[in-house]
Amino acid sequence: MGIGIIVLLILVLLLNLKQLKKVKPVVLLALIAVGFIAGIALSQNNSPVEALNQTKTQLISVLRSLTEKNAKQEHKNESLKAKLSSQAQKLGITLEDTDSKQTASGNEDLAQLSYQGQQVITVNDNKPGFSAADLSTAKGPWQHYGDLDNLNRATQADALLNQSLMPKTKRERLTVNPTGWHNKRISSGWLYNRSHLIGYQLTGQNNNWKNLITATRSLNDPGMVKYEDQVADYLKASPKHYVRYSVRPVFYQNELLARGVQMRAQSVGDNSVSYNIYIFNIQPGVTLNYNDGTSRLN
Repeated sequence: MGIGIIVLLILVLLLNLKQLKKVKPVVLLALIAVGFIAGIALSQNNSPVEALNQTKTQLISVLRSLTEKNAKQEHKNESLKAKLSSQAQKLGITLEDTDSKQTASGNEDLAQLSYQGQQVITVNDNKPGFSAADLSTAKGPWQHYGDLDNLNRATQADALLNQSLMPKTKRERLTVNPTGWHNKRISSGWLYNRSHLIGYQLTGQNNNWKNLITATRSLNDPGMVKYEDQVADYLKASPKHYVRYSVRPVFYQNELLARGVQMRAQSVGDNSVSYNIYIFNIQPGVTLNYNDGTSRLN
């Protein structure tokens, strides 16, 4: 074993380090394995030079194999991105490497966009698009929740948020069952959450039918919570801070389970908080029936 470790150190010095950087950390396991192979070769009375050459050849072969696999995976990722980009462009949407830029103009556009492995995408170049009137603080903080539609689905929630609207008491248990509520346990916990359009931590609204939808755990947390926390942190920093906030569930036609949620936020007077994003209502390993919210494990 000691011989193998010594040979391993020698190999690291002899190898082209640039080539080493091109592969994933798993190559270290290959190095260790080949080091032990070298130790075995030496223990079989092969000369050190022969053992070293033999081991270096084996290691280079492993490195090339790993590099090729890595390249194939990158090609696969690029192909997936191209497929998503092609589909998105038909809807007036373009994609970036991390979050995608989107110029979709309405609910129907977003509802027709299929999930392709990227749960959060940006809309309208991530620009919230609020007007000067929308950002006015003349009337102080406020909140408004759109009426339920003819299928009892939540429609939209808007607010001019301020520290004064944030609750000071712990949230009570939710009892409202929004449309599409067919919950069940999966390996990671409960499939669905009763998801607030405007998070409880921002306004204190809880069992409000107009502010709740059925959302997967991954959409609600970390999906929406990540962006809600940005707003909450900004509001907590000063009682003078305001954030214009708008959240709408995106339904396709008469489906009862939302396809996703669009969130827009803009801090007033600066860009400390500024986003326009869409989160797909999906859960890894589960196929959802958006017509009624039922589901099956993949």
